[in-house]
Amino acid sequence: MGEIVSLKLHRRRKDRAAKEEIAAENRVQFGRTKSEMKLTEALNDKAAKDIDQHKREE
Repeated sequence: MGEIVSLKLHRRRKDRAAKEEIAAENRVQFGRTKSEMKLTEALNDKAAKDIDQHKREE
């Protein structure tokens, strides 16, 4: 015979795993310090400026 499985317990474990996955994504996306965000913004601005300098005027 097969093993008896509690569907309620299975659903709770599934919900917890889904919440943990969302939390991990949020930690990656929002878990940066203010100085890290400013550094990323400055690097993006510099990259955009460098690309604009290489454009030819028509």
